[in-house]
Amino acid sequence: MIALPQPLRQQAPQWQHALREAFTRPDELLRFLDLDASLPMLALERVRDFPLRVPRGYAQRMRKGDPRDPLFLQVWPRPQEADAAPGFGIDAVGDLRKARGGGLIHKYRGRVLVIATGACAVHCRYCFRRHFPYNEHLGARDHWREALHTIASDASITEVILSGGDPLSLADDKLAEFADALDRIPHLRRLRLHTRQPVVLPERVDERLLDWLGRGRLAKVIVLHVNHAHELDHGVAAALRPLRALGLTLLNQSVLLRGINDDVATLQQLSERLSECGILPYYLHLLDRVQGTAHFEVDEDRACALMQGLAARLPGYLVPKLVREESGALSKTTIAWQPPRNI
Repeated sequence: MIALPQPLRQQAPQWQHALREAFTRPDELLRFLDLDASLPMLALERVRDFPLRVPRGYAQRMRKGDPRDPLFLQVWPRPQEADAAPGFGIDAVGDLRKARGGGLIHKYRGRVLVIATGACAVHCRYCFRRHFPYNEHLGARDHWREALHTIASDASITEVILSGGDPLSLADDKLAEFADALDRIPHLRRLRLHTRQPVVLPERVDERLLDWLGRGRLAKVIVLHVNHAHELDHGVAAALRPLRALGLTLLNQSVLLRGINDDVATLQQLSERLSECGILPYYLHLLDRVQGTAHFEVDEDRACALMQGLAARLPGYLVPKLVREESGALSKTTIAWQPPRNI
């Protein structure tokens, strides 16, 4: 008897292969970028609880031989991460004080945030949740049951925000299960996703993702995280087109980072490139003061001066709101700055 072949296992999506091939060893990333490991600024403080992770496609957008490349500086662990700085702590924005069961964080009226996963495609060194105890707060456990029960029981909630980590680190069947269940809760109106994956791993935008994003009655908003125009290459722009074709709202929130985007020309180029890609600038965040990130901070006076310069060069709809997140506040805190005059 001729043995019949076993059914082929369904192939893993391309983005999962790309994720597995990400740089996780600092020496390999330096070799790829033709960087001299003996340079003082490349001295590495090994942060075991927050190791290096950089998708290869993202690394390809970095300038080889340039240790001050703005994309490289976002991901390279530096010795300053080990320095203690006054005013910087573990829970910079008060997430843990507002955490509930099922991975929920309920800080603002009308909307609730769900920690879907602790995984990310890239480890940004300024991450405000780099010390977050994800094992204790995950919404995807047990088919999202606890999160769904809490959301369905509170009619004041009209918007659910999927965050992490990066929610698009989860498989699409897991995400679709949650989105479909949310769609059946009558008091919900919107589903928002906070994600960096379409930017650092554009392969993530595939047919499976588009399938569940494109169905259901809930309005869907995707808030991307881009800090520099060099992150938005042709591959990323192409990946975003089908999201726009579905009628999704695409917004961007950036973090103001010293030595990376803290000048007017760089912020202008970012807003203009976002517009070209169909993304509306939304927030420019002052740094969340989490332990290990003080070397990225730009002070408020400098930030306000940058906003004045930006407003003098761009139409108002391309000028993001300058904000800070403060623990215990009922919303983001908008930082006031004076409009430019005769610049």
